[in-house]
Amino acid sequence: MAALPAPPTVARAFRVVAFAEAVSWALLLAGMFVKWVLRTSELGVQIAGPVHGAVFVVYVVLALVCWRVLRWDLRTAALALVASVPPFATVWFERWAARTGRLPVGDPAATP
Repeated sequence: MAALPAPPTVARAFRVVAFAEAVSWALLLAGMFVKWVLRTSELGVQIAGPVHGAVFVVYVVLALVCWRVLRWDLRTAALALVASVPPFATVWFERWAARTGRLPVGDPAATP
């Protein structure tokens, strides 16, 4: 069995991917606006769609890894997964998790 990554590493990766998921949502929504409202090009959706899909999958996998490594309770893990659906909710969840101590902030070894 492979060793689990360190909690600060998992938390840092989760933060980055939560933000990336929100940014990819914004790009996809912009691409959909161009496609359906301006009716000028489908290129934005063709590019942002797969990017958002990939980042979404990474976010879900990292949420499950956090559940294990950070020892989240079932409610926290479920909330992280639900936050992956509405636009920009991953950033809200990340901030809530950090504020409530469910997501470690900073690296304790780096503090003097």
